[in-house]
Order: sequence, then structure tokens, then C-alpha cells
Amino acid sequence: MAKKRAITYSEAINEIEATLQRFRNEELSVDELTESVKRTSELITLCKTRLKSVEEELKSILEQ
Repeated sequence: MAKKRAITYSEAINEIEATLQRFRNEELSVDELTESVKRTSELITLCKTRLKSVEEELKSILEQ
């Protein structure tokens, strides 16, 4: 079985923005809404984690 490629920060942001656009345009059905909110929440968590990691790495580099 092939290993899943991790989603990049940019891909996560693009997916979040696409979901928000669908929400604003009232294109999400009631059936899709819960799953979309759940997925968006996961993506936001991923983005926060990546940003924190980059921040720590940059701080470490600048302290050297």
C-alpha cells in the first residue's frame, strides 16, 4: 500500500479558503457541512502546528 503524502501548508490554506468560499456562496449542503467543518478544523490545527514549528526553527537559527 502506498504511503499518503503529507499535505503542505499551502495546500491546507488553499483547501480552507475553498471551503470558506463554498460556505459564503451557500454551496455546502447540510449533509456536507459537518464534514467540511471537521476537515477545516483539522487543517487549521495542522497549519498552527506547522507555523509553530517554523517559528521555533527560525528562532533557533537566529540564536546561533
